[in-house]
Amino acid sequence: MGIDVHQHLWGAAFGDALRRRTAAPRLDGWTLHLDGEAPYEVDPADHDLARRAALAGEDGFDLVLTSLSSPLGVEWLGPEDATPLLAAYHADALALPAPFGAWAAACVTEIDAPALAQELDRGFAGLQLPANALLDAAGYDRCGPLLRLLEERGLPLFLHPGPAPAADGPAWWPALVPYVQQMHASWFAFRAYGRPRHPRLKVCFALLAGLAPLHGERLAARGGGRGEVDRHAFVETSSYGPRAIDATIRALGIDTIVCGSDRPYAPPPGDLGLGEAAEHAIRVANPGRLLTGEE
Repeated sequence: MGIDVHQHLWGAAFGDALRRRTAAPRLDGWTLHLDGEAPYEVDPADHDLARRAALAGEDGFDLVLTSLSSPLGVEWLGPEDATPLLAAYHADALALPAPFGAWAAACVTEIDAPALAQELDRGFAGLQLPANALLDAAGYDRCGPLLRLLEERGLPLFLHPGPAPAADGPAWWPALVPYVQQMHASWFAFRAYGRPRHPRLKVCFALLAGLAPLHGERLAARGGGRGEVDRHAFVETSSYGPRAIDATIRALGIDTIVCGSDRPYAPPPGDLGLGEAAEHAIRVANPGRLLTGEE
């Protein structure tokens, strides 16, 4: 079964909830306003359900997991602002037909593990959190109740870039600088603080963890260990192609690479030139282990 673990698809309730807001994150028609980025013109066709289902079929996916767009900053709002947006997102996600499934989302300013448990009971694949919520020991202290819940249930955590800090720069700046920095830091924060506290937690890092696995030689040189591959820590491929994916495979091995596209912002990787066995591992076997523990 071909699986894409990372797409975004906004439903009507979530869009309406963003339009009711007067402060970022908000939608004005289809213009998205965020604190850290220039106004962005959303293409309504990118969130057309029939079109996206057709694309999933063309891409050969039997399951596509959608998630809240963490750069919006919804999870970082106070609970009084986050709750209606999260409720709208969850309602839309659960209404999606096959081949779509979804990651749950949670407020990180006021942790509510019972509320997450209720959402997971409704059939979500696991939990997505913004990477900048888990960059240090304090973040793991704060989010610990959520992670323990996932660990108890055998469900995975998906770490995705969170909001970008306000900065002048070209339109591509957030995606290439703060997003990558967050994922790079979250990879090493998980190694330092996450794995010791949550030995059974399955975790998947977006965008190849900002290519942090390629720094393994430097880690070893600075006394951080060498040669250890965490079979319960996965990285997904969004926005990267053959060169970066090949380099990450050389650093981690094939068994921890999973397919994620980040649609509508990027297509899934095409032919990587790695052969049928590698393609099967990335699109079928490894996502299966991440989500269910089965090959």
